[in-house]
This record gives sequence, structure tokens and C-alpha cells, in this order.
Amino acid sequence: MTTQTLQPERKVLRYRIGPRIIHAMLASSFLVLLITGLMLVWGPLAPYAAGGGSRLLHRIGAVVFMLIPVAYLIFDRPGAKELLWDSFHYDRDDWKWLKQVYRYFLGHAAEMPPQGRLNAGQKLHHAGVVIFSAAIVASGLVLWAAKGSLTPNGLALTAMVHDISMLVLTVLLVGHLYFTFVYNALQGMVKGYIPETEARLEHSKWVESLPETEPWIVEESKK
Repeated sequence: MTTQTLQPERKVLRYRIGPRIIHAMLASSFLVLLITGLMLVWGPLAPYAAGGGSRLLHRIGAVVFMLIPVAYLIFDRPGAKELLWDSFHYDRDDWKWLKQVYRYFLGHAAEMPPQGRLNAGQKLHHAGVVIFSAAIVASGLVLWAAKGSLTPNGLALTAMVHDISMLVLTVLLVGHLYFTFVYNALQGMVKGYIPETEARLEHSKWVESLPETEPWIVEESKK
């Protein structure tokens, strides 16, 4: 009986430490904003907002949320430029991917057209986060600093923009969590590395673009 020798499993560096720190900031601040915001506007949770603590936490979460672009400038400026570019630019394979998005939704990534560093769904998600985050920050600043100078109609419009933006971002979060679970993507954000086989399955064009001489691909023994 022969013993099969396990070959080293290649790991691809998907997320450097900078983007992982920023992701943690974004996730934690958004959850604080969501929970405290619900306390401020939703009747069943209103009793928990007594004493002004939730309003203070909401503003602290807002400050952290608004510091995300600053964090990108400090930790990952080239990555921020690349992320913005990728989020708003689509090639032919992206459009083919979107036509077959139902397959990806059901967990069949192997049947999808080849993708780059972001697949077309991730591009739409990131673009939505950028646009509606800007809307929620702008409307939130107005409600925070200039609420007293608004007319009743202006206040209602600003609050509506703020609430709708938060609703859209919450829907995007639910979708993000769904695909994170379906494709076991949390390990990449926690550890930074993902198996090369998984990277090629979902982002084959991106993996092909990685030079072997760069420290993005390492060797780890299978367990």
C-alpha cells in the first residue's frame, strides 16, 4: 500500500492588512449606525434610546464611518484608486456574468464567465456602497449641523434621503453576507489569503495577471 504525498497548496494574498483594517472599521461603524439609527426612528426600539446615549453612539459611529476615506489614504491609497476604478468599469465578460448572475446566486461559480479582481456583482455592490455612503454622509451632516436652519420640507427631504440611503446600504449588506456565507469568503478577509483554486474559480483573470515573482502567491502545506 503506497502512501500518497500531499502536495503544497498554493495560497493567494487576496487582502493586505490595510484593506482588512478598513473593512473592520466600515463594518463596525455601519452596524453601530444601523442599530442606533433604528433606536432613534423606530417606535419599538425608541425606549432604548432614552437618555441620549444612542444619539451619542450614532454620532461616534458616523465619525468613524466618515474616516474610512482617510483610512484608505493612510493605509492603501493605490488600492483605493484601483477599487474605485474597478467598481465603475465593466468589460465584455462582466456583462456576460451579469446575464448569468442567477447561477452565481445559487452557488455555481464554476459556470460563470471569467472575472478579474472583482466580479461584476462585487462591482455593483461596491459602486452602490460608494454612492449611497456619500449620500448618507452628506444628508447626515446636514441633519447634524444645519437641522435648525432647514425648512419643514427641506428637513423632510433630507431625512428621506438619509433613511433611503441607509435602507439601500442595509440591503447591500444582507446580500454581502449571503454571498460571504455561500462562498466561504470570510477567511480571505480574516487571514488575507485564499486557496489558489478558489481564486481561479471566481477571479481567474485576476490570478493570471499576478506575476509569480511577487509575494502575492505563497506555498503552504495541506493539512
